[in-house]
Amino acid sequence: MSPAGPSTHPVDPVNLSPIPPLLDSYSFHSSLNDSLDKTEAWIMGIDEAGRGPVLGPMVYAAAYCPLSFKSPLEDIGFDDSKALSADTRQALWDAFDTHTPLCYSSATLSPQSISANMLRRVPINLNRQAEEATVGLIQDALDRGINIKECYVDALGPAPQWQARLSAMFPTISFTVCPKADSLFKIVGAASIVAKVTRDRYIEHWVDPECAGAGAGASAGVSAAINGNGDDTMDVEEGQGKGQDEVIRGSGYPSDPRTQAFLKESLDPVFGYKGIVRFSWATVKVLLDKQGVECKWTDDAAQPSAAGWFSADADNARPKMWRDLGVSGVGEL
Repeated sequence: MSPAGPSTHPVDPVNLSPIPPLLDSYSFHSSLNDSLDKTEAWIMGIDEAGRGPVLGPMVYAAAYCPLSFKSPLEDIGFDDSKALSADTRQALWDAFDTHTPLCYSSATLSPQSISANMLRRVPINLNRQAEEATVGLIQDALDRGINIKECYVDALGPAPQWQARLSAMFPTISFTVCPKADSLFKIVGAASIVAKVTRDRYIEHWVDPECAGAGAGASAGVSAAINGNGDDTMDVEEGQGKGQDEVIRGSGYPSDPRTQAFLKESLDPVFGYKGIVRFSWATVKVLLDKQGVECKWTDDAAQPSAAGWFSADADNARPKMWRDLGVSGVGEL
């Protein structure tokens, strides 16, 4: 499932307290101040957080501002979010409220959506999902009337090929796609902050909608926040209940010992894992094979195979279902 369409609700779901359960992928766009000239040339930077972890969402983020704000942007302090402390990242997150010309969008892909897409009959791999999120962020900005003229993207796979594809899709925008773009371009560093803070808040304050007590508040969750029919805060009983034991999940990366311990301890042998876990990851598959209850599906030999309805026979090579329905071939599509 690709992220949902644009939302202009003034409150980012990760700014709510407690953060609502993440049930589905969604997109969020910060508000545009009326004083901003959307017809002026704008610059955009795109980065992500959470491609590799087995826990939590993958977040793609775009930061954008008028080209005239490029010089002040250099002095705010944006950089690769992974190289900054949590306190510094929080201060830079607040800079989006302080500096009116600086705006952002985020595409948050839920763990369940990521895995469901990867395990479809025709799989949508992680790279493809990342590409769709990137293209969606750019298109959403253009749909809002923002005149994006320059776009800097942290490399996704081979940089030249990805840059060429983006340039072909959006010929009015000048693209620069390269590794370490979050360290080279401040606007990408700003996007890196949005992606990292958004993901970290979900990981640190995750609410399991499967838990008793989540109730209707969990179902409303992010949807209420981004559709504008929720308050700036949620009742504690609707989200993460009071007195809930602290859960140590670690960073979410498969190599993290704390994450490994969480995966081993939280596995239900019948039902598997709750929604925070990306069940398509090899790490999870191995644990399920080792600790999960084996499920055997017994075929009923007396039941005719459905494949027989589609097999050709002596009647002009037409399947039986075609004959029963009076269907005939009309050529090739």
